[in-house]
Amino acid sequence: MFLAFPQQFVWGTSTAAAQVETAGQHPWHGMSALDGYRFERTTDHELRRAQDAENIKKLGNIYRCGVDWSRLQPEPMAKFDPAVVAEYRTFFQQLAEGRVRLMLVLHHFCHPNWFEAMGAWTKEENIPFFVNYTQQCIKHFGEFAAYWNTFNEPNVYAMNAYMLGNFPPFKKGRYFTANRVLDNMGKAHEIASLLIHEKFKDAPIGISLNTAVFRGLNFPGKLVAAFVDWWFLSRAARPFVKCDFWGISYYAYMLFDPFPIDAISRLEKLKRLAIPHDRMWGYLPEGLGIMLHRFYKKYKKPILITENGICTDDSEVRIESLKSYLKVCHQAIEEGVDLQGYIHWSTWDNFEWHLGPTYRFGLIRVDFETMERTFTPAAEFYSRVTRENGFDL
Repeated sequence: MFLAFPQQFVWGTSTAAAQVETAGQHPWHGMSALDGYRFERTTDHELRRAQDAENIKKLGNIYRCGVDWSRLQPEPMAKFDPAVVAEYRTFFQQLAEGRVRLMLVLHHFCHPNWFEAMGAWTKEENIPFFVNYTQQCIKHFGEFAAYWNTFNEPNVYAMNAYMLGNFPPFKKGRYFTANRVLDNMGKAHEIASLLIHEKFKDAPIGISLNTAVFRGLNFPGKLVAAFVDWWFLSRAARPFVKCDFWGISYYAYMLFDPFPIDAISRLEKLKRLAIPHDRMWGYLPEGLGIMLHRFYKKYKKPILITENGICTDDSEVRIESLKSYLKVCHQAIEEGVDLQGYIHWSTWDNFEWHLGPTYRFGLIRVDFETMERTFTPAAEFYSRVTRENGFDL
């Protein structure tokens, strides 16, 4: 049976500048990851843009990515570096010539060291620095952006940077600071949205919000799961409701007993519970459908899946995961959800933040010694899906 998607459905893939370009002067630079790699070289994307553009063109009609704020603007309020602007514009033009539209992400977990030194998102008075950066992105790159993501997964950023301590500035237990960070990002989102719409009134603007299914295994676990569900999916979304669409990321099925049970730190527990999983989390494709219905019912706005994938080294497992997730997407559309596109994470293997590059999500495999790219069977499968606007179940 062939599952056909709506005629105007958009397909594509996603990366983040910091995860694929050699590290600029940002807080991730030089960090030692869980797998032993240092956050420095990543994948040489800035040296292989033409090759990467050709691969991107084979994987849909939209590409979601960002730019490195630290390379563009080495000092506060400075004019963008013309050479870096030209580098990005050439790349975006290559995509446009291949009829690939751009979803431009302004902030994806990463900003310049000078912004971090000022207190970053913990201080409302720092918002004008982001506004200036946004204005220059509009000026230099706006013509290429069919969609905008002001912020990528602000809930993940606030939680990991100020509650769990996994992301720079590696603060733990700062609940009220995390809430202030979200609120300041929300204010910046609203200002940026007004500026973008002044220049490009028809370009849809949203954020990407990370979603997950949270489940408690016992009474204490249920209390924790209920709190995390509220904070991660409701409280964190509140500052960003003034948007044209919701970008939804989905990967994880998170269990609590009351401590989190994932494949990174408690793999044996997942195995004892016989919970399907990838290398990072519990795996529950139908959870994506739960999230799509939840957000559409609550906000009644169009949805694009801005990230979705599975952490695995096995291309055949990735193919089966894609089929499972796309079946869920197709069913949600049939049930009335205004789902307008699917953007897979990720185009090629990248540096998975604090975990390292060996935690692979890429349709295209990267050899991290030579940086050579290999189009995997999963990439071939997804390329066919995007061309045919559906797949044979």
